[in-house]
Order: sequence, then structure tokens, then C-alpha cells
Amino acid sequence: PWAEPRPLGREFKTYQAPEQPAPDSPASHTMTVAPAGELTLGEALAFALLRNPELAVFSWEVRQAEARMLQARLLPNPELEVEFENFGGDNAFENDAALESTVALSQLIELGGKRVKRARLAALERDLETWDYEAKRLDVLTATTKAFVEVLAAQERLVLHEELARLAEQVAGTISERVKAGKVSPVEETRAVVALSSARIERDRATRGLEASRKTLVAAWGGQVGEFTRAEGNLDEIRAIPSLEQVEQRISRNPELARWVDEMARRQAALDLEKAKRVSDVTLSGGIRRFEETDDNAFILGFSIPVPLFDRNQGAILEAEYGLAKANEEQRAAEMSVRGGLAEAYKRLSTAHAEALALKNDVLPGAESAFNGVEEGYRQGKFGYLEVLDAQRTLFNARGQYLEALAVYHAGVADVEEIIGEALNIDPPIHQTKESNDDE
Repeated sequence: PWAEPRPLGREFKTYQAPEQPAPDSPASHTMTVAPAGELTLGEALAFALLRNPELAVFSWEVRQAEARMLQARLLPNPELEVEFENFGGDNAFENDAALESTVALSQLIELGGKRVKRARLAALERDLETWDYEAKRLDVLTATTKAFVEVLAAQERLVLHEELARLAEQVAGTISERVKAGKVSPVEETRAVVALSSARIERDRATRGLEASRKTLVAAWGGQVGEFTRAEGNLDEIRAIPSLEQVEQRISRNPELARWVDEMARRQAALDLEKAKRVSDVTLSGGIRRFEETDDNAFILGFSIPVPLFDRNQGAILEAEYGLAKANEEQRAAEMSVRGGLAEAYKRLSTAHAEALALKNDVLPGAESAFNGVEEGYRQGKFGYLEVLDAQRTLFNARGQYLEALAVYHAGVADVEEIIGEALNIDPPIHQTKESNDDE
């Protein structure tokens, strides 16, 4: 059996290499239908888990480990020995009259439980490969989620800069009319044209950024950019997050930590196998011998066993003992690394969470109110163009900051969920399926 998948993304079918490979036919994961129209996060994850080539590589490594496990269980093959003596000589041996021919079979008998221990070691190595596969599955889930979030953010950036360009066009048109009426200086019209050009440049940059983010997303399943029209989801949703202490209590689901139960067992199994190799194996042989000179037959029986005078596998046993001791330190280092990564990811998440809330509740309402007031006052001649431009810049900077904070927040959620191997229990709307959106 493969390692039990962590709860995160368990509902999605994941590509597993078939037991019987067919090199001449396309792999089944390449035959899935490409996404079309609006793309939800659930659909993106489903496609990535079925078609991601890197995950497929890890899947085949599991199958290779299964094959090694099968090989480790097999008995050694018997050996057939055929021997001819006393022929092709001279005098009494000239006519093969004294020929002796022997046909014998020999079989290596492994002692000390070597085959059982070798099979257990191979089985544990297979289990570790499944843990590596599970870690890669979570990595694909996280990378796809973050790429999807970036597409959503890029779409919103483009909308923001298109709106900014439209506002710049409106302001430029208003100023042009006021210049013709002789109410403002032509210098303000020049400034408005410059601002309009800058807004269009940023809009074009946002367009290219969206295209790049779409390419990154479809790369998760080896697709093409034109496979879907737009990503469907809602970034503007901020939920409360658990405390770091609560999240740390769930870190045991991390596959990099969970795998160490099997890793310690593998190191012990390797040591047991090396100790078993101290026991010498016996080779039994038996057969029949033909004497041409007397026209007689006779049975032969023998055995051989190495005498362990010098090589008692001391070095390999000591190396395995060192490996077991090393594993204890490696386990501690892995736990420290995972906990450190969790602390860093949580720090980014909590910072983005606080920043997004502050921007949403305090900064954005104030900036929008100030811009609307200045824009209305400009039409009435109460404010100059510089005040309008400043208020406009403040508003769109605040919107841009809020969008970036949302992107970092949702990416932070994905990073933390990868580490703990399960959902953070905030379930933002970007996880909705297309059907649930239609129902709404």
C-alpha cells in the first residue's frame, strides 16, 4: 500500500504509476481533458495532481522500490555443474576409456534469516519512497495553489490598472476642456497627459504579468496558456487564523516528520541485515558421477561453508550502527527544520493577515473618501490638478497594497497548510467549485 495521504487535498485523485508499464502507449495521466472556460482552484489542483510530470517521476520511483522489494524476497538460484575428467590424454587415457563425467546441482542456503531481513529492508525502503511521493504531492498542491492565487491577483492588478487608465483619461479630458475654457494653465494638461501615458504603461505591464502568471499555472500540469479563459475565485476574503501554538500542535502530519518512523525502522533493519551476514552461508551440492572404465555410476554429495576467520562483516556492521546513531540526529534536525519553516511561514501569513485587515478596514475607506471629495471639489474649482493627482495616486497605491497583501496572505495559507498537511480551517472562497459559484 502507498502511504496514507495527508488530509490536505485528499479528495483529489492523484496519479499513481500502473503496475504494468506500457512504454509504447501514452501514460494515462496525459489523456485527461484539458481545462476550458473559467478555471476554479479545485479544477487546477485536480489537473495538476493527475498530470504533473515531477509527481509522476516520484510515482515511478515507488514502483521501482516495489520491484526491488520483490527481488529481495527471491531465493538464490541453484547452480548446475557438469564436469569431465580423464579424457583426451595419452596411453591409458587416449581413447577416453578412463573418462569420468559428473553432473551435480548446488544450492546456496542462506542462514541467519538473511532473506527475511533483506525483504524487510526493501519493504521499508519502499515505504520511504511513498513518503517522498506524498511530500511531492503536497508540494504540487501548494505550488499550484500559489500559482492560482497569483493568477487571481494578476487579473485584479490588470483590472486595477485598466481602471486607473480610464480615470486618467477622464481627468485628462476634463483638464483639456478647462484649458480650452481658459480656467487652468496648459501646464496641467501636460501633466495629465504624462500621467495618462504612465497609467497605460502600467496597464500593459499588468497584461504581460497576467500572461506570465497563467503560463506558470498551466505548467503545473504541462498545459497550454489558452486552455482556460480566466481563473475564478475571490481573493477579497480574510478569515481569522489560528495561533502559532495551535498550528504547531498539528505539525505531526508533515510527511517529512511522519516518515521518520519508517526511516528509523529502515536503519535498524539495515543493521540487522549486516549482523545476519556474519553467519556463513552453506552451499549444498549433489549429483551423479559416471565411470566409463568400469561402466559404473555413483552419487556424490558435498557442502562448503566459508570459515569466518578474517571477514566477519565488522566494518559493515559498524557502519550500520553509525547510520542508526546518525539517524537520531537527522530526525532532530528534520524536526527543527520543519518547525523553523513553519515559524517563518506563519510569520509571513500573520503579517500579511494584519496588513490586509488594516488596509481593508482603515486605509482603503479613507483613501476612497478623500479621492471622491477631491475629484468633486476639482470639478467645482475648489482644488487644483495636483490635489486630484495626489488623491488618485494615494487611492490606487492603497488598492495595490491591499491586493499584494491578499496575495501574500493566501500564499501564506498555502505554505502553512503544506507544512501541517491539512487545511488551516479558514476555507476561503477560492476553494469553491464552479458549481457552488453558480448556485450562489
